[in-house]
Amino acid sequence: MPDNFRHSVDAQASRKIGDSTIGEDLRITGNVSSKGEIHLDGEVHGDVSCVALVLGESATLKGNVTAEDVVIRGRLIGSVRGLRVTLQSMSHVEGDIYHQSLALEQGAYFEGRSRRSDDPMGAGHAASANGSAAKESEPEPASHRKDKPSHKFTRSLPESQSA
Repeated sequence: MPDNFRHSVDAQASRKIGDSTIGEDLRITGNVSSKGEIHLDGEVHGDVSCVALVLGESATLKGNVTAEDVVIRGRLIGSVRGLRVTLQSMSHVEGDIYHQSLALEQGAYFEGRSRRSDDPMGAGHAASANGSAAKESEPEPASHRKDKPSHKFTRSLPESQSA
């Protein structure tokens, strides 16, 4: 058996039953849904919904992600809704992230908003019937908040005493 084939078989055997892999040579146009884990190394133009998503270094996803666990190493253009979201050092993400827990490694590229939520995948965040995302209340800028302290923090350095 060739070594690369043996490596592929070993890698597949180490994955749990119910895991799905979208290989580097595969391009999907349309939504992808799984009741298990998805390892995406190819290209998807559509939304992905699963229990866990691993977006590989060579992967490109143009669409939204909904999963409990999300690990991103590749390129994602779209929003993420997940309980635990990790952007690894080689990731490139353009879009909003709604999460309970978010980890960004040094070197990760992230352009968008990060919003912590106790239920980032809940019904309140679901898309409406016409396909547009449900509008969330925007936080007020800090300069407009009523609870903003009225004083400024000033740090004074002790004066040096001359003899």
